[in-house]
Amino acid sequence: MITPIIDNDKINELSNVLLRSNDIVITCHVAPDGDAIGSSLGWYHFLRKLGRNVTVVVPDMVPRNLHFLPGMKYVLVYTQQPEKAAAAIENADLVFCLDYNALHRVDKLSPIVAQSKAYKVLIDHHLEPEDFCNLTISHPEISSTCEVIFRIIWQMGRYRFMSRSSAECIYTGMMTDTGNFTYNSNQPEIYNIIALLVKKGIDKDNIYNLACNTQTANKLQLNSYAICNKLELFPEYGAAMIYLTQPEMSRYNFQKGDCDGLVNVPLSIKGIYFSVFIREDRDFVKISLRSQGDFAVNTIAAEHFGGGGHLNAAGGEFYGTLDEAVAKFREILPLYCSKEEVKS
Repeated sequence: MITPIIDNDKINELSNVLLRSNDIVITCHVAPDGDAIGSSLGWYHFLRKLGRNVTVVVPDMVPRNLHFLPGMKYVLVYTQQPEKAAAAIENADLVFCLDYNALHRVDKLSPIVAQSKAYKVLIDHHLEPEDFCNLTISHPEISSTCEVIFRIIWQMGRYRFMSRSSAECIYTGMMTDTGNFTYNSNQPEIYNIIALLVKKGIDKDNIYNLACNTQTANKLQLNSYAICNKLELFPEYGAAMIYLTQPEMSRYNFQKGDCDGLVNVPLSIKGIYFSVFIREDRDFVKISLRSQGDFAVNTIAAEHFGGGGHLNAAGGEFYGTLDEAVAKFREILPLYCSKEEVKS
């Protein structure tokens, strides 16, 4: 039912590592999204079911629309508990690096992970993973890291050990990383996996409502302000940009996750096939990119913003001012968007 795409030698090595490890830490990238948290907690619940001592450590705060995920209350946030988070990594005998392909993607956790003497395993779906782990399981052709996690569990013959909690987290990551299965989701086996997750008792409709359809007044007002006042169109390039400063977001009591989905809005405009959302963060500028058709935004993210992602959905960071990030986007726009293609 599910094609075994992961190298059997890697599956066997992972199984052996799990047998000899007890204190395990799971990490994911800075500004964690649904796939990062979903894969981390999905793997957490699975490993706990195997009787392992497991801790999830994230670089910074998790968006509040993901706080419903089972196990969230046990997650260590480095920016809130730096000493405890660092100690967990330093004392681990096995560290998992989920949903990131380069050490800088864990921000201030980077040197702590690098210096850890633990055996390290990377599980990811982004292009061109760096060689910083003992074992790398990377499948860029797969829609999400959550799907890779499910395939590992399935290929290990351990599906029966997957709990409902694990299935809920994995489904959440698969759903959010494909825009509720509206992009990067044409492979038929994705839906076979969904069926197997539903068999674990998940309520996929409720998960959608909690992750994607639960709003606050502040969030709605912020998004309305951004669309009315900060949307800039480049019709000659079929592109659009929205950018927000920290003072603008603070005006609406911004919380992580309040701008999720905003980058997709301009794509509903006729003639717009490429959209970018740029927002000022504490230590960097966050870049979110979306597109339609065969326009590859992951290339732009990798070449200019130290990130990556899918063909139609990618992101990265810019280390400079917001004005510099906006200027950078204006500068590179003609390099990737052809006026002739838009006219045709």
